[in-house]
Amino acid sequence: MTLSCFELGEQMLSVSEARTALATLIERPLGSECVALANAHGRRLAEDITATINVPQNTNAAMDGVALAWENSAQTHWARVGDAFAGQAFAGNVAAGQCVRITTGAPLPPGTDTVIMREQLVEHHDSVVIEAPERVKRGQNVRQAGEDITIGDVALPAGTRLDAAALGLAASLGWARVPVYQRPRVAIFSTGNEVTAPGDPLPGDGIYDANRFTLTGLLIEQGAEVIDLGILPDDFTALTETLADAAAKSDLVISSGGVSVGHADFTRDALEHLGRLAFWRVALRPGRPMACGWLGAARTPFVGLPGNPVAVMVTFLQFVVPLLQRLHGRPVTPPRRLQAIADDTLKSRFQRTDFLRGVYHNDKDGRLHVRSTGAQGSGILTSMVAANCLIELADDQDGAQPGEVVSIQPLTDWL
Repeated sequence: MTLSCFELGEQMLSVSEARTALATLIERPLGSECVALANAHGRRLAEDITATINVPQNTNAAMDGVALAWENSAQTHWARVGDAFAGQAFAGNVAAGQCVRITTGAPLPPGTDTVIMREQLVEHHDSVVIEAPERVKRGQNVRQAGEDITIGDVALPAGTRLDAAALGLAASLGWARVPVYQRPRVAIFSTGNEVTAPGDPLPGDGIYDANRFTLTGLLIEQGAEVIDLGILPDDFTALTETLADAAAKSDLVISSGGVSVGHADFTRDALEHLGRLAFWRVALRPGRPMACGWLGAARTPFVGLPGNPVAVMVTFLQFVVPLLQRLHGRPVTPPRRLQAIADDTLKSRFQRTDFLRGVYHNDKDGRLHVRSTGAQGSGILTSMVAANCLIELADDQDGAQPGEVVSIQPLTDWL
């Protein structure tokens, strides 16, 4: 039985244990709604999309030419008795020795089973001559009805993200509206008197707020609706009022910074005042400190991420993505991983998972290699811009040497 994050106390968790425990904050998935297919890009299906027609609907020609019944004969001259066009089928049956001129996509006329392309024909007024008949195979250049999808088949299972290809498939089946999960409403805020909004004058002891914009981008990529609460000061009253409002109008609240035990971190007191808070320790770098809990009577899930920009991105990808999976009615799944050969020395330590920013590439033989982006400080945001993957050095690894195989998580495959 999986323990919730409230039952884990101060024990140190592995990344996989924390991923599973944190997902228990979501008690039920979001509701669903029906939206126009034109507005459904990026949404998650709440129900299966099934085929109400065969695709293709009719057995049809795969290219322009003539349709006829082929019996492996050496006959070269065929009488042409009509035409078949896409959207305008040939009326009647085609007898032996006859053919019908046909265009790509046109239904195959009754009595025919083969299409011979135009490039293999010499056309006359009411007949055609087939060149090199020995190259013809019965059934060639024909697409069978239902060879893509058969009536009743599940074309797109529930939970599928509707990308461009999925939208096209749904449209090809005649679905004008589709059932999708509601977009998760996620409230985000940064904390700290030193945090300054971009565009404002920067005090000598201040820092510009990068985390809200990073989180906004990550959440939009995950199909969420972002409620930006801005920058909250280190003030108990301001935090309490804002969090209470956020809990009432969102499905998830995420903060960055302000969840440590420092004397100026008021987020913890505000959270404990409004709901139930659990601090959890995870054996990873970068990514500490973190917190989770419930807010208000609705028990809105809360996740407090670290303040360092890289740590925010790493912890979001490892722990917040599973929460969004649960909200979308999907099972919690680990990130996609690939195996790559290390090009340089990678530092780590036992009993802690290290996520290094890396760049993967293929060598001339098609083998996947990876190198680090260089300095790995959790405040070096340029390292994430340069990276196309996270190099995951598990808690049973003491680093890696050049030539060793390591696990990587592509950064472009989180949708």
